[in-house]
Amino acid sequence: MRIANITGRLALVAEDRALDVETASEGRFHSDPAAVFADWESFAAWGTEIDVAAHPLSTPLQASALAAPSPRPRQVIGVGLNYADHAAESGLPLPEQPVVFTKFASSVAGPDVDVQLPGDTVDWEAELVVVVGRGGRNIAEADALSHIAGYTVGQDLSERTVQWQGTPAQFSMGKSFENFAPTGPVLATLDEFADHNNLAIQTLIIGPDGTETRVQDSSTTQLVFPVADLISRLSRTIELLPGDLIFTGTPPGVGMGMDPQRFLQDGETLRTEIEGIGAIVQRFHA
Repeated sequence: MRIANITGRLALVAEDRALDVETASEGRFHSDPAAVFADWESFAAWGTEIDVAAHPLSTPLQASALAAPSPRPRQVIGVGLNYADHAAESGLPLPEQPVVFTKFASSVAGPDVDVQLPGDTVDWEAELVVVVGRGGRNIAEADALSHIAGYTVGQDLSERTVQWQGTPAQFSMGKSFENFAPTGPVLATLDEFADHNNLAIQTLIIGPDGTETRVQDSSTTQLVFPVADLISRLSRTIELLPGDLIFTGTPPGVGMGMDPQRFLQDGETLRTEIEGIGAIVQRFHA
């Protein structure tokens, strides 16, 4: 099942068709995309039985109308150094426990946005994002996947100067500017994937002249703490809540790790794609 936020309304999508959930369910489920996570299990049971493409109420999908699949998460949890090669390029040791920070919820945005550059050192970080369906504390690793609504694509945009200023560093501030947590284009439930633990993840920078540079190209098989393990570890401290976002970490290829370092510039476009989910795009302006 693939669900989307289309101009603020919850929809099921399949290829190039969309189905408004409130209309199709005759009001059983609310149109608000954020409301569905509080009743996720009932919604999922209903939605998996729907053939979107064949439904008489389905309409053409307008990609330009897509917004954040979980638009108002109460918690946005970030995980650092969760790919071994990324830790190496950062010059940091492999963590023994997840390195956790937050991106404030006001930074959450949809899959196709313009971003104002707040400084000269804005970096990219492609991430598989977990959307929590059923919350809880002390979740056993064996039960963790049953707490997931699905996966979406995210970018953990980071202003490195702000992130690293002061002692201790200001991770959350450097990662929480407006539109610094774009997500989308859809939420895909785990049954959408042949192997949800093995998804290709890529980032392209497109210059003002259209030149494309692939800067990240990896697979989620390289996660130090895989998704189920991560959920279990986080829930020992944090009560995970329906609709929460967990940014699971980025693979190697970020600008900070390059020699010389390279950061996003005025007029550039960032395209991030994860196998089986889709792509998100951000355009950057000085």
